[in-house]
Parts: sequence; structure tokens; C-alpha cells
Amino acid sequence: MEVPEEGPDAPAVPVASVVPDDADPGAPRRRRRTVLLIVGAALLGVVAGACTGYLIQADREPTALPSLSQPELAQAGGPGPEPLPASLDRRLKTEGDLRKLLLKKPRGAKDSEWLSQSHGWMDTADYAEEFQQPAAEFGKLVGDEFRRAAVTGWRSGYQAVEIRLIQFRQEETPAAFDSVENHQFWAVNKDDTDNSRPVPGTGSGMAYAHPRPETQVGSVPLYMAEAHAVRGDVAMEIWMYDTRPIPKAKIVDLAERQMERL
Repeated sequence: MEVPEEGPDAPAVPVASVVPDDADPGAPRRRRRTVLLIVGAALLGVVAGACTGYLIQADREPTALPSLSQPELAQAGGPGPEPLPASLDRRLKTEGDLRKLLLKKPRGAKDSEWLSQSHGWMDTADYAEEFQQPAAEFGKLVGDEFRRAAVTGWRSGYQAVEIRLIQFRQEETPAAFDSVENHQFWAVNKDDTDNSRPVPGTGSGMAYAHPRPETQVGSVPLYMAEAHAVRGDVAMEIWMYDTRPIPKAKIVDLAERQMERL
């Protein structure tokens, strides 16, 4: 139960008013007073003990402090450890061209129309436009130290795929993890989300297939699936759209293969 803070105008509660519900109204209220007396005696004992200890210490000779100098340590010899190869250094891997870590489009698929215009990059304003409140999201991305976003996408028949790798500087907060957690929160709280599955090898990565299509007047029903995972300072987003329900295994496989490249 939350206890409100007592402000300067808060009325004082008399101690005698705190009584058990089954107490006799005519009986003397002594229990709370006895507790207060015991606590008061204990506090007096603490004060008296502190005073006595101070007087005893005052009569003693001062104790010499240990020397501040420390023995000189010998420097270790021998060669230092070998640096990690680029294949094992995850930070070095994501410091280069982030677009090279994106999955390649499948054989026979076509590049998305917007890909040639963006050259595979999204800046802060472009990424903020993907949200319902772009202006508010832009400010949040600046505070989260948004660095860059590499994107790719393709079409295969009626199916469309978009993959984003969002990188943050993360000098103040774990923004990549927070971004993934935010997307997962909204994905799992959709009314039609009952098909979710972990992405193997990603820890907290999850994939979601939404069985209820989005419908608009004059267009065919559109089914959606999504996956979100994090690796270091990079948040991964995958969005799939199709005119037919998307199997969970399909979005999970795509997310697992993309995370392996990170």
C-alpha cells in the first residue's frame, strides 16, 4: 500500500487513535505508548553509549597512521594478448559499412522501389517518419543518440520484406535494447497477436505473426509479421507483408539468418 508523503499542512495523527478494530472502546490504550517508551529508552541508550565511547577515545594517545608509500610492483614481461580477428570482434564488424551486414535479396526477388532513392540508408528524420508521431519521435531519437540506420527490402510476388539495422552510439543509455523492447511491447499487445516465437541465438529476440489482416477500402487484405532483436549497439527490425497469412517459421528463419550476420 502506498503511503503518501506528509506535507507541511498534513494533520498530525495522534498515537492513541491507532487501535485494533476489535478493541474495547472503554479499555485504556496503552500498547502504542509502551512501544514508544521502549523505543525512547533504546535511543537514550544509544546516545549514552556514544558519549561514553567519545570520552574514552579522547583520553587515548593518537594512533599513528600507516605509511602512504606502497612497494613498487614489477612490470609483467612477455608479449601481450593477440587482438581479436575481425570475424570475432563484433564492435569492429559494425563499425564498417552497416549495409554489408544486411541479408541479400532472394533470387528472383525485386528491390523495393524506395531502395534506389535511399541508397540503403535512413537518417534520423527518415526513421522518425516511420512512427505515428514523427516530431516527438525525432526528439526521442536525438536523446537516444541515434547514429544511423541501414535498410534493405524486396518484393517477391505479393510478399514484401523490409529489414532495418538501427545503430545507436550508446554513450549514456542502452538505446538499442530499449528500442527493441519498445517494439516488442507494441507487437505483443496487438489484439490479434497470438503467434509469437523466440528467435534462436538472440537471447531476448522475438518474432510475431499477426493472423488478422489489415483492410482498407479498395485494396486487398494485408497480413503482417515482424521480428525484433538486439546485438550490442544495433537493433534489428524485420517487417513482412503478404496477401496471405505468414507462417511463424518464415519470419523466424529470416530473423535468425539476419542475426547470424551480426
